[in-house]
Amino acid sequence: MGLRNVAIIAHVDHGKTTLVDQLFRQSGTFRENQRVEERAMDSNDLEKERGITILAKCTSVDWNGTRINIVDTPGHADFGGEVERILSMVDGVILLVDAAEGPMPQTKFVTGKALALGLRPIVVVNKVDRADARADEVLDEVFELFMALDASDEQLDFPALFASGRGGYAGLSADVRSGDLTPLFQKIVEHVPAPDADPAGPFTMLATLLDRDNFLGRILTGRITSGKLSANMPIRALDPEGKVVEEGRASKVFAFRGLERVPVETAEAGDIVAIAGLSNATVANTIAEPSVTEALPAQPIDPPTLAMTFAVNDSPFAGREGSKVTSRMIRDRLLREAEGNVAIRVTESADKDSFEVAGRGELQLGVLIETMRREGFELGISRPRVLFRDGENGREEPYENVVIDVDDEHSGTVVEKMALRKGELTDMRPSGGGKTRLTFIAPSRGLIGYHGEFLSDTRGTGIMNRVFDSYGPHKGQIAGRQNGVLVSMEQGEAVAYALNALEDRGILFISPGEPLYQGMVIGENAKPQDLEVNPLKSKQLTNFRASGKDDAIRLTPPKRMTLEQAIAYIDDDELVEVTPKSIRIRKRYLDPHERKREARKAAA
Repeated sequence: MGLRNVAIIAHVDHGKTTLVDQLFRQSGTFRENQRVEERAMDSNDLEKERGITILAKCTSVDWNGTRINIVDTPGHADFGGEVERILSMVDGVILLVDAAEGPMPQTKFVTGKALALGLRPIVVVNKVDRADARADEVLDEVFELFMALDASDEQLDFPALFASGRGGYAGLSADVRSGDLTPLFQKIVEHVPAPDADPAGPFTMLATLLDRDNFLGRILTGRITSGKLSANMPIRALDPEGKVVEEGRASKVFAFRGLERVPVETAEAGDIVAIAGLSNATVANTIAEPSVTEALPAQPIDPPTLAMTFAVNDSPFAGREGSKVTSRMIRDRLLREAEGNVAIRVTESADKDSFEVAGRGELQLGVLIETMRREGFELGISRPRVLFRDGENGREEPYENVVIDVDDEHSGTVVEKMALRKGELTDMRPSGGGKTRLTFIAPSRGLIGYHGEFLSDTRGTGIMNRVFDSYGPHKGQIAGRQNGVLVSMEQGEAVAYALNALEDRGILFISPGEPLYQGMVIGENAKPQDLEVNPLKSKQLTNFRASGKDDAIRLTPPKRMTLEQAIAYIDDDELVEVTPKSIRIRKRYLDPHERKREARKAAA
């Protein structure tokens, strides 16, 4: 049976997952009448809601005697560390581009990595049936993108197909409107080389993905580079330097069949498999027969650049909404996450009540907090802070490469805001359709919390993509939030009369009747300092009848923050209280006297 390993690269929303669903249906992987969820590849809830692929996944289809292993790549740079390793498992890539939007900056990141590894792309222009499709222009843009990414002549001579994932057809010209995906299957078999693997050598494999199963423990996925693997065979794991990490047995070997991981007795060189049985081996380790002493070359794992503190929720409302509130539960959950996610590092604090979680960006950590919240956890989350390191010239901080696409009229505002955040403009060019593409190198520290502001500055039309660039010299002070906050002095339920009086002071985050506690942040002050207020004050009752009726109070709707907005909004002396039902902002120290004491200490 022939074998092909191919990765799919696509920007968020360009239709990758829908196309793969159709490949399954047409290869007979799914029975005709089998009910398959839409977007079968994005299996976790958050992926479905945000419409993004966070975890790389493997699937496989059989077509006319060839098994095609398809690896899905995450498009977001926060999960970019995954990408390079995934590409080392495949021999070809399919670049999927929307026929209206064209190639996007984020695909540029993954495509650049694929071209650098020498992979030859197949370009699929998807959604050709859109009313605003401009398939031929988009193909030219892809060619220009490859030129800009220093593609070789061989890579520039790429085959192109036009398709509609939703319609389930592909063809060689842009006016195709019917048929099936046979042309795509044929292209994969013709154009992607069979895996270059050595069936005769000793068994070796590079672990590329790490996953955790409640019954089997760690599961490592990778492509077999040489030899043959059978269940229960003795194996060892080597780190990139060739030191032995651990020795054990391959208690279970899985191959991919459709969306399932199916246990198999043996697997051949070139196939992508998953192994259970090792407890310490991780991504970038070489899994091999005990006789092997040399590790396979592996991509280093990008360093975490951002950290947040996850603490036990100690607010007066702790335990009202969540079922998992103890530090032991939080610790177990975080360690389990770090075991399956190589980009996350967890360290316990001295008091055992909080944990520092380091990762690669706000999106990645935001996804983790949101997942935990849905599982019933309550947490206190600190403001994200950047991880510095000591370099040759003193303190260094992480910089990111930021690519922004905006309508021309907003470009001035964006350049100005990025300058305030110490971002340097490295490139500015028109990207067609009245849009400008701006490229910056900016310290990660300056970008914390910018995304929300960026969306309101560009009226929701801007697209910003960020990827870790390098560590560089510390850029000095970056201005933070300009306004102070309104802090509740009392505990109880908010009263409309009191809130009406507070509206002049700033923007409120709460509505009447909401439960509050002392030290909770209920709004933003219009002035730079914090203000303590009493949102529970009701109207003094007198014998005189007032001409204005109480029911005439009309409050402006409060500003509600999403989890990511709240995390980006808070200052160093504040926390976000996250529970399954609520997101509240509070002062780290709830008692006003203690707050003043700590503020004095910090100033000194």
